[in-house]
Amino acid sequence: MHPRIPAAAFVLGSTLGLGCGAADPSGDSAPVSEFLYVWAAHPDPQGSSFLSVLGADPASPGYGRVLATAQVSGSARAHHTEHVMPAGDRLFANAFREGRTFVINLEDPLAPRVEASFTNAGPYSFPHSFERTPQGNVLATFQNQGEGDAAAGGLVELDPLGHLVRAADAADPADPELLPYSVTLLADQDRVVTTTADMRAELLGRSFQVWRWSDLVLLHTVLLPPGPRGDENLDVAEARVLDDGETVIVTTFRCGLYLVDGLLSNEPGAQLVYAFPWESYENDDECGLPVVMGRFWVQTVQTTGSLAVLDMSDPRLPKLVDELFLGEDALPHWISAEPGGTRIALTGAGSLTGKILILQMDPETGALSIVSDFRSPGATDPGVLLKLDEAGEPARPHGVVFSHPSSRPSE
Repeated sequence: MHPRIPAAAFVLGSTLGLGCGAADPSGDSAPVSEFLYVWAAHPDPQGSSFLSVLGADPASPGYGRVLATAQVSGSARAHHTEHVMPAGDRLFANAFREGRTFVINLEDPLAPRVEASFTNAGPYSFPHSFERTPQGNVLATFQNQGEGDAAAGGLVELDPLGHLVRAADAADPADPELLPYSVTLLADQDRVVTTTADMRAELLGRSFQVWRWSDLVLLHTVLLPPGPRGDENLDVAEARVLDDGETVIVTTFRCGLYLVDGLLSNEPGAQLVYAFPWESYENDDECGLPVVMGRFWVQTVQTTGSLAVLDMSDPRLPKLVDELFLGEDALPHWISAEPGGTRIALTGAGSLTGKILILQMDPETGALSIVSDFRSPGATDPGVLLKLDEAGEPARPHGVVFSHPSSRPSE
C-alpha cells in the first residue's frame, strides 16, 4: 500500500485499545480549540467525502462528539486540507484523485457548508498542498499540466475562493522526475520552498525548489544528496520552518531529514541530518507529515508505527527525546498542532483507520501521550471513530485541523 493516495449521520465507536495514561490537554489559561475539523472519505470509493466538526474542548459537553457535518456533492476521495485553520474561516480541502479542491465555509462551525470548488487553475491541474499568505491568498502546488496531465505543474497563487491570481512553471531539467508536492512560505525572507513527490507513486523526485515569493520566480532546484543507505533523498515530501522562523528542514517519504543551507544565497544546498528506518513501500514504510512545536520536531513514522520527537535546538544534530508507539499495525500519517497549544491531532491507516486521536506534548521535555478522555461516547479506548452506521466500515479521515483557539479564563 502507498498511503499517499489512501486506497450524513454517523455512529461513533472504538477500535483497538492503545495503552496510555490520562493527559491534561491544557492549563487554565492555555489556548483551547473548541472544535476539530475532520476531512474524511466514505469507505466506499464511490461515496462522497465530508467534513465533520468534532468537539475538542474538554470542558464542553460536546467533547469527543460529532457536532455537525457538511457533505460534498459527487464522488470525492478526501486527502489533504490546509495544515492550520486560516483566518477568514474558509478551509481548502483537497480530493486529489478527482483533481478537485473544496472551499468549506466554517464561519459558523456548527453549520459548515461548501462555498466553492475548483479543479484547474489556468493550465495547471491536480492541486495538492496549500499555504496562506499574510494577505489571505493561498499558495498552492499543482502537480501537473498539459495534455494528459503529463507535464510537471507549478506554483500557483489563488484568491480565498480558489480563483487564479498568478502562477509559474515548476519543470526543471535538473530533476526530470519532479512534480510539485508541498509548499512552505517564508514571507519575511521573500522565499517559498516546494517539494517534489509524485502523488501517483510513479516518479521519484529528489529535489526541493526555492522561489522568490514577490514575483513567483523559480530561483533554484536543489538536488538532495543520498545518505549512507543510498535512497534517503528520494520522494521529497514536506518542508517545515523551525521556531527561529528561518531554518528550513525538508523531509522525504523515505524518512530522511535534510537541513537547508544558504536559502538566500546563490547556491543553496542541503545536508542529511537524521534518518528514520525505511525499507520498502511494500512494507507500508513511509514517513508522513511532521509538525514543529517549539524546539521539537514531531514525525510520523509508519515503519515503526510511531510518532518520534526530535529536539532541534541544534538542527545539525537532532536528538531523539521521545517515541510514542501506537501499535504494530498502526500507520500514522497526518498530524496537525493546536495553534499556541500543546495538543496534536492524528489520523492514519492500519489499526488507526477511521480514528481521530488527540495527543498531548510536554512542552518542556517533548514527551508525547495519548489524551485518553477524547473518545467516542461509550467507548473504552481513546480516539473518536467515524462510522456510517453500526454495522458499516469506518470512514477514512485524512486532513484534520483545530479551530481557532481562545484563551480559557483563569479561575
